[in-house]
Amino acid sequence: MTTVERTQVFLLPDLGEGLSEAEIVEWRVAVGDVVTVDQSVVEVETAKAVVDVPCPYAGRVVTLHGAAGEVRPVGQPLITIAPLDGGDEPAGHATYREEERAGSGNVLIGYGTGHGNATRRRRRPRLALAPEPVDAGTDADPTVPTAPGVGSGAGDPSRSPAALVISPIVRRLAREHGVDLGAVRGTGPGGVIRRADVEAALAVPARLAAVPDPQVASAPAGDGDVIVPLTGVRKVIADKLSRSRREIPEVTIWVDVDATGLLETRAAINAATPDAPVSILALLARICLSGLRRFPQLNARVDTEAQRIVQSAGVHLGIAAQTDRGLLVPVLRDAQRLTTAELAAELAATTAAARAGSLPPARLTGGTFTLNNYGVFGVDGSTPIINHPEAALLGVGRIVDKPWVVDGQLAVRKVTQLSLTFDHRVCDGGVAGGFLRHVADCVERPALLIAAV
Repeated sequence: MTTVERTQVFLLPDLGEGLSEAEIVEWRVAVGDVVTVDQSVVEVETAKAVVDVPCPYAGRVVTLHGAAGEVRPVGQPLITIAPLDGGDEPAGHATYREEERAGSGNVLIGYGTGHGNATRRRRRPRLALAPEPVDAGTDADPTVPTAPGVGSGAGDPSRSPAALVISPIVRRLAREHGVDLGAVRGTGPGGVIRRADVEAALAVPARLAAVPDPQVASAPAGDGDVIVPLTGVRKVIADKLSRSRREIPEVTIWVDVDATGLLETRAAINAATPDAPVSILALLARICLSGLRRFPQLNARVDTEAQRIVQSAGVHLGIAAQTDRGLLVPVLRDAQRLTTAELAAELAATTAAARAGSLPPARLTGGTFTLNNYGVFGVDGSTPIINHPEAALLGVGRIVDKPWVVDGQLAVRKVTQLSLTFDHRVCDGGVAGGFLRHVADCVERPALLIAAV
């Protein structure tokens, strides 16, 4: 058996969490490098997080499938590894062949390996099914053709019913340049449209798509315009917010509150425990947990397929955090079990990890209620979009000095605005108003928290 026949192809693993693709950020190895089992070979960005992908095979790198910035679908080749000759075996790795045959038993956090025996040849499927993976070393892109009319391409000019479904890279290229794939002749196997076909269409004006409807498509980019592709986290944010606005009949209510007592309470706590300071956000989280205990209708989601409302037994508290990669909502699971000090510590650690991009995907999903402190941006109020599929979100504005009437006398107090955006399907105004009023009362008189326990 030749070395070529014995190569092992590691496919991009099943990413879980409904993710179907990942963008290559940086290769950790190069062609010709020797790798060991479970060595990190590439950093990829999914719609949830940036992660290092370990290779389950040992040997010498033969091919890197894809360049930095390229999006690879799950199940497509990622890296090809060839076995080492006896003289090439690195010191200290005498057992690498056994490991190579066995593969790795490890998986990414929140992921499955999702690859089978890459050396086993599969039968070439029919045209309506996925073809054999295409080697990324050629100028063709991996394609997944389907029969005309199959798929969810309605409304997408790059998914014309007359065109075979092609790779996400080619679809994105067609979308960005307004190319009607139905007018493009594919030169790939069975008429599959490849990147070269789209580029050829761009070079011939007669093959460009018809002028798009101005109500459904944006104007072409002009000289000097900055193009920001919707990929990775930015794409999932756009998709999720769009889905939330489409599906959830949301309502926002708000109230101004005197937060002077809350600030005084925080100062007293931190003076007593200087080694474990408590943030305002942690106190607001504690107040939200108290409110959700009284009004569990808001700690819920709507299961549209089963036509039912599911109230969660635990409060999985989402905390909106602005990061360099976009707005993320890491989740504190079963937050109701944490003390105020534990809440403060978890919030600090979680938001820091979110900004560093080190949270696994599982920590960014599964929330049941979100707390959003948009006051850090210097704004007073907002009507935020609910984090789908949750049913409610509490927003907190900046705390500023304002005139306030106290016991019939005008005084300067620390005032903030609280807003509650809720899904009107899970409750009516009475429940939502009751929750917001309870939160406001606890902010103004924190001693009520003790009475509510």
